[in-house]
Amino acid sequence: MSESPKPRIVNRRLLIAGASLLGGMFVVMVGILWGDDIMRHNLDPKVPFQTYRPPAAPDYSKAAAWYLNPALNGFEVRRNRNPQKVDVFFIHATSFNGGKDWVGPIDDPAASTEVMRNQLPNYAGPFNAIGYVYAPRYRQASLYSQLTQREDAREARQFAYGDIAMAFEAFLAQRRNGNGFVIVGLEQGAFLGHRLLKERILTDERLKPALVAAYFLESLTPADDFQAGQAVSACQQRAQYGCAIAYLSVDNGRPDRALQAQRRAMDWSPTSIMEPLDGKALCVNPLTGGVTDKEVEARHSLGAANATGLEWGTTPALIPRKVSARCRGDILYVSRPSGPSFDIDGSWADNKKVRPYNLFYADLQADVQARWFAWRGAQGD
Repeated sequence: MSESPKPRIVNRRLLIAGASLLGGMFVVMVGILWGDDIMRHNLDPKVPFQTYRPPAAPDYSKAAAWYLNPALNGFEVRRNRNPQKVDVFFIHATSFNGGKDWVGPIDDPAASTEVMRNQLPNYAGPFNAIGYVYAPRYRQASLYSQLTQREDAREARQFAYGDIAMAFEAFLAQRRNGNGFVIVGLEQGAFLGHRLLKERILTDERLKPALVAAYFLESLTPADDFQAGQAVSACQQRAQYGCAIAYLSVDNGRPDRALQAQRRAMDWSPTSIMEPLDGKALCVNPLTGGVTDKEVEARHSLGAANATGLEWGTTPALIPRKVSARCRGDILYVSRPSGPSFDIDGSWADNKKVRPYNLFYADLQADVQARWFAWRGAQGD
């Protein structure tokens, strides 16, 4: 009687299953250890910026060059203007991944959708209740350029500032009033907004007293530029105006992300050259509107929100008393509300960008309102 082949078949299946398991483990290990490097390599344009041909420049006299512009989108500012509202210049964060380009065209479909669907509702939205929001499109530096300190990447980020400088001049001309204004920069936009503050606003004696507040959100902004006694100092309380609010928030328990951000942080030199940040970054706790290193408990949180996908001007559902926050060194460490509204379920690139929700939505809304009322009070309005 011949010997049964079943044991050999079973052994072969076990070997195949074991090999598949080891292969899967190897793929996971590669993803953990070298995933960032692989993705960065794929996003690298692989051409020197000096020989790179950027996309066409925006024309800020046209509505197509803006995500939001009440002066160009069928709204006559002079005739319909509500004097109780403040003008807000909003600079969006990185939404263009890169690949073959160092900077993104202003009409890139995926990048534009990300700004309109995610960033404007979540981060410009808090300023809409009290202000007229102007949000320019600009040839933003790619996501890849935010993840490296290579000279080409620095040049891409400096290039993006040229568009913001032009957009701000258009904003000043189009808003048609002499009242105060607010600047808000988000991530890459905060980095560019910081230079705009130093080079354009603080050097103009007409603009400097008109600044209600500067918000540099989700970015490491040098604290040395906002010391007491300087033209614009760090905000200490919500009743203060003409000051700066800046923070980079990281979930509690993720100091690795804080370390990565600190290693990549850049600053503008006195000659407008990008250099690694040398010194501490400013951390203003948005739950109080002032500089403090104390833990601010969740009961002080006015409301986190996920406004992604909402039509512009729609107020999102707020979840108050859910977020605690504390500045430890350069970083704002936060607790995050549980629930699907505050999960991040996206690609590798999505996880490198700003969150698709705002933990401080209602806090920022109350903050800008308080500062605007304080500024108006000082003008006798």
